[in-house]
Amino acid sequence: QVQLVESGGGLVQAGGSLRLSCAASESDISIYVMRWYRQAPGKQREFVAVITSDSRTNYADSVKGRFTISRDNAKNTVDLQMNSLKPEDTAVYYCNAWRIPRNYWGQGAQVTVSS
Repeated sequence: QVQLVESGGGLVQAGGSLRLSCAASESDISIYVMRWYRQAPGKQREFVAVITSDSRTNYADSVKGRFTISRDNAKNTVDLQMNSLKPEDTAVYYCNAWRIPRNYWGQGAQVTVSS
């Protein structure tokens, strides 16, 4: 069982930046595909960004060019750098670790962007 703990959320003005971090209890998360998802009030959870075990990345169109996902396997962490934040980025952000048949979620971190 892998435990994921997100940190770094908070309140920021539009145009500002935040950096989310996901710390994993697993001794070696390098084998996992790591993703960030988000869920805004009244909406379904949606994909934000992914980084593979060999550090290939992909992003949702809504965040491309503004968000950057990265991983540090030595520290068992995955970060999401969020720049040029918009009010529509307001959501609870979740870290996810996936490798068939395992799928783990963190408890979420609130990000609120004021206009």
